[in-house]
Amino acid sequence: YVTPLVRKLAGETGVDLSTVKGSGVGGRIRKQDVLAAAEAAKAQQPAAAAPAASAPVEIPAAAAALRGQTVKMTRIRKVIAENMMKAMRNQAQLSTVIEVDVTKLMKLRARAKESFLAREGVKLSPMPFFVKAAAEALKSHPVINARINDDSTVTYHDVENVGIAVDSEKGLMVPVIKDAGDLSLAGIARKTAELAGKVRTGKLSPDDMSGGTFTISNTGSRGALFDTIIVNYPQVAELGIGATVRRPVVINHPDLGETIAIRDMVYLTLSYDHQLVDGADAARYLGAIKARLEAGEFEGELGL
Repeated sequence: YVTPLVRKLAGETGVDLSTVKGSGVGGRIRKQDVLAAAEAAKAQQPAAAAPAASAPVEIPAAAAALRGQTVKMTRIRKVIAENMMKAMRNQAQLSTVIEVDVTKLMKLRARAKESFLAREGVKLSPMPFFVKAAAEALKSHPVINARINDDSTVTYHDVENVGIAVDSEKGLMVPVIKDAGDLSLAGIARKTAELAGKVRTGKLSPDDMSGGTFTISNTGSRGALFDTIIVNYPQVAELGIGATVRRPVVINHPDLGETIAIRDMVYLTLSYDHQLVDGADAARYLGAIKARLEAGEFEGELGL
């Protein structure tokens, strides 16, 4: 005889009652006998296979060579470090961020890039548009294109020499586009391509990296939305360009009113020395760049 409770327990634990020897009076199978049989069956099962080890992380050779090592800074890295610390010690740095709708600009570039390449011999990236807008705005906002001298005087530059921060194997390089404010979009594109080529081949000359009055850093080239960049001392401001991202935005449509649309959006950051540049100055300068880029009126320079 087996009680209903014992029979139910056997079903739940998968125990075959015909194989169980009861320990109760007259060989009756009790609850304890079923539990013991279940434990014995579990012990006889083969151990579960250990989870497969995850594949080892592939480490680039250059990174592997540095792991666990103590080495001296390269000369270029040391110069960069000293300049960064000099900037932080001597400037009251602050950053202002705005977002810009560059949908019209991206469509314009898509229309023009093939004919531009055929005509100018260089690819039309988004970068020349930002350099053009930033350099033009410097003409109307001289406090952004200035420097504070050691004798507490301020020099307002009469040229727009725009440095382009470039990541290289040797470290951060900042070649300079001289007189960028007077160059056409094509001229900026050609000069940018020329300087980028010199960075890649290690052929930058001291003249290529001197005379900068303002710097632009394309922090979005690696996907960053924006950075609080450090100003390229002794300049008083630096512009950071974030990644262009397509996302839903509320826009004011002439027929539909306020509606949601997919737009190309980018964050622009201006880091500046608050000793000379006020927040209102930064906002006005960024506003001028925003207006120029969102208008997207570059058809004449692109031959469209």
